[in-house]
Amino acid sequence: MKAIRYHEFGSTEVLRQEEVDQPVPGAGEVLVKVAATSFNPVDDHIRLGVLAEMIPTALPITPGLDISGTVAELGDGVNGLQVGDPVIAMFPLDQHGGAAEYAVVAAGLVTAAPRSITLTDAASLPLTGLAARQAAVELAGIKAGQTVLVNGAGGAVGSLVVQLAVEAGATVTAVDGPQHADRLTGYGAKVLGPLHLDAGPAAVGGPFDVVVNHVRLGAEDLAKLTPYVADGGIVVSSAGPVPGDETRAVRTAGVWVRPDGSHLAELVSRIDSGVLELHIADRRPLAELQAVHQDAGNGKLLGKTVIVVA
Repeated sequence: MKAIRYHEFGSTEVLRQEEVDQPVPGAGEVLVKVAATSFNPVDDHIRLGVLAEMIPTALPITPGLDISGTVAELGDGVNGLQVGDPVIAMFPLDQHGGAAEYAVVAAGLVTAAPRSITLTDAASLPLTGLAARQAAVELAGIKAGQTVLVNGAGGAVGSLVVQLAVEAGATVTAVDGPQHADRLTGYGAKVLGPLHLDAGPAAVGGPFDVVVNHVRLGAEDLAKLTPYVADGGIVVSSAGPVPGDETRAVRTAGVWVRPDGSHLAELVSRIDSGVLELHIADRRPLAELQAVHQDAGNGKLLGKTVIVVA
């Protein structure tokens, strides 16, 4: 089968298209004929090797933590799925395989694909959706009546956090560039331009019960987010640790996304019911995966990019 792999960590030049054997599902596993995967920023970090100690992963690596596709074969002991079922899944961070015509994934991580969007576009949901759910639901515990500030709200994860917070009944202030304003307003948020941290929370209507940060900042600037959190509130970040403040009972938490089939099924239900909407910036063929990594490294990627495999 066709796959893109790398045998050593390094620049985008290590990505090579190869012919490899089709994997065989073991007990408790599912073989998926891949329709699409998607690019996530962590893919770039893993390829560079900067996460090699934190996330030990055997080489060669077939990148792609998300997959959408159809069930091609079931391993022993797998129930609830049938050959031909459209499915999606996220691999654990130390496993990969989306950039290939077929991939094997643990059955417990697989769930039925959304019915209301194309199977190709469904590949954009798993990692970003699970990261957003972890931030908004598991860590922040956003609930009705709270005030929420989302910094970096226009990105793939931030957009879903905004929508989950609005669904929960919170009053949401979304911060990002003007190109995202109409879409974020449509989600039900109050939209502001980029956050000027030195201006302080009052400048943006704060402090807030919950602050969720998706903008990669230096340690000094991350610390400037703490005053934006109200007494007894929480700051959640996917882009570096933000200090808490024990004197004001301000808690802090970091997003470390993990696959979960049942949580992914909840997100699929929200997609199909119209509660959540995915924003996809681009769709590119598997043959352009190296170029996608290059664009990401150069800051030229427009946003969430789906990689079409078949």
